[in-house]
Amino acid sequence: MCKNIMDQSFIAYIENSIINNWDLDALTDYKGATLQYKDVARKIEKLHIIFEESGIQKGDKIAVCGRNSSHWGVTFLATLTYGAVVVPILHEFKADNIHNIVNHSESKLLFVGDMVWEDLNESAMPLLEGILMMNDFSLLVSRSEKLTHARNHLNEMFGKKYPMNFRKEHISYHKDQPEELAIINYTSGTTSYSKGVMLPYRSLWSNTKFAFEVLNLKPGDKVVSMLPMAHMYGLAFEFLYEFSVGCQIFFLTRMPSPKIIFQAFSEVKPNLIVAVPLIIEKIIKKSVLPKLETPKMKLLMKVPIINDKIKATIREQMIQAFGGNFVEVIVGGAAFNQEIEQFLRMIDFPYTVGYGMTECGPIICYEDWKYFKLGSCGKAAPRMEVKILSSDPYNIPGEIICKGPNVMLGYYKNEEATEQVLDADGWLHTGDLGLIDEQGNVTIKGRSKNMLLGSSGQNIYPEEIEDKLNNLPYVSESIIVQQNNKLVGLVYPDFDELFAHGLKNEDIEKIMEENRVALNTMLPGYSQIAKMKIYPEEFEKTPKKSIKRFLYQEAKG
Repeated sequence: MCKNIMDQSFIAYIENSIINNWDLDALTDYKGATLQYKDVARKIEKLHIIFEESGIQKGDKIAVCGRNSSHWGVTFLATLTYGAVVVPILHEFKADNIHNIVNHSESKLLFVGDMVWEDLNESAMPLLEGILMMNDFSLLVSRSEKLTHARNHLNEMFGKKYPMNFRKEHISYHKDQPEELAIINYTSGTTSYSKGVMLPYRSLWSNTKFAFEVLNLKPGDKVVSMLPMAHMYGLAFEFLYEFSVGCQIFFLTRMPSPKIIFQAFSEVKPNLIVAVPLIIEKIIKKSVLPKLETPKMKLLMKVPIINDKIKATIREQMIQAFGGNFVEVIVGGAAFNQEIEQFLRMIDFPYTVGYGMTECGPIICYEDWKYFKLGSCGKAAPRMEVKILSSDPYNIPGEIICKGPNVMLGYYKNEEATEQVLDADGWLHTGDLGLIDEQGNVTIKGRSKNMLLGSSGQNIYPEEIEDKLNNLPYVSESIIVQQNNKLVGLVYPDFDELFAHGLKNEDIEKIMEENRVALNTMLPGYSQIAKMKIYPEEFEKTPKKSIKRFLYQEAKG
């Protein structure tokens, strides 16, 4: 039994990597400083001294809120390797949301980025013993003499503890148990309230082991961290796995616009790319597709031999745009636009789409790009079981449920919400609807709570209609809502494109009406769109870049 527990230690991955990769580069703030694995170890040790001297116990909660950075990574690792529970908070959350999460989680310490700190009010977080600035671990607020003393005398204490230099032999961290709580991750929430997902060490271990099984990174390889690390997708596959391998991780430390991402890709030349669909779609729509839409190109694409050459050229250009050095691009976090996906498949681009959720830390389904089925999100990941609750799961969509070591313990201090999604047999009810084929490939049809009912009880999946609408001229993004039993398309137009073609505001309604007519020719009678409503600005999104649908259900127009 003991051997099995050691085999399943997540912290052993971290400990071994620090010892084995001591002199390699570990964490780099893009355009800034680099920490080697031994520097990370030293900073972890100093934070452990602060925790210990200020009376933090194993199992106490420590919150982290700021943009991705080396010190974010250090704080996260220091918390787990000490035996405390980490509460990562998305820096995009509003101040009152951050206050609520800190209070709800009963965090003792809060590490913040400078941008976040400007908006916070420490008196709204009475349970905190201290607040530390992430970039230099300086004390912003201390309500404990022990904490103040520990921070002020830190270097002296470190010197006393390690008089003959700090070496890899000194590395010995908390011994984690599979069912022990590691992270409370508050969901980005496309519904109005966040829930604290309790992830045990077995989930971190199983997700990290999964990455070792399916991805082939090696010590010294490089990755760019673009997704927020306070979100499990970015945390698991742009940080924890790479750190366990011995990679060098580059943090963008600012908003990941396509321009900054491309610049980083061309300089870093990452060995693996993890992205959300929106980033890939923007890049293709803005840079690649316009070149293919010319009459000459359309003609050339019809000639088989030239066609293959053009495809190979486009594929090569795209691979170079992503740095030219990666094995595959993994897409996840939201639905992928079908036209873009077909385009990627046509040029034989090495991409795959995974499926997961915070409650599984995050992975549920995955398939290597070489075997990946178009339109699906892969098969059940190793150690995970996936079923569809349907009388005919091959043809009739049903709720996707899953079971395995990745699954959470439940929602923190919320038994009612836990019972709604975790059944007595340990199956997690995802709230997503999907189909499965004979090979086990899962295809998502939509969120069950987004599903609309047609006039005769037909199931309407708004995501499928939006996917078609988003491919029509001058549509940037859209939401389909139901009002008075009629379907309405809410559209945020691509204003840049419209004005570039000399079109005026008054032309937009006419174009969108043409789009509505065109869209209805592609849809069955029960899911026809009755009218379009134009939105002047982008729809509000969660950090995963999914639209906050609940804000737009009552849209008048």
